[in-house]
Amino acid sequence: MAAAFDEELHEQLSQARQALRQARECGDDDGAHAYAGREASLLRIAADHGIDVPHAAQPEERGES
Repeated sequence: MAAAFDEELHEQLSQARQALRQARECGDDDGAHAYAGREASLLRIAADHGIDVPHAAQPEERGES
């Protein structure tokens, strides 16, 4: 069960970071603010449960190569 929780958290974090990147690219400040908050919340959940996740988006999630 713990592995499924870890996997889901990683997936949601990846999705939030992708949505954040897209919002920033489109100039959607409200969306970027919301997704940045979502990312922060997921990072807190990970920390609370001892789940190791990257605290910074990977280059491809930031729109870099």
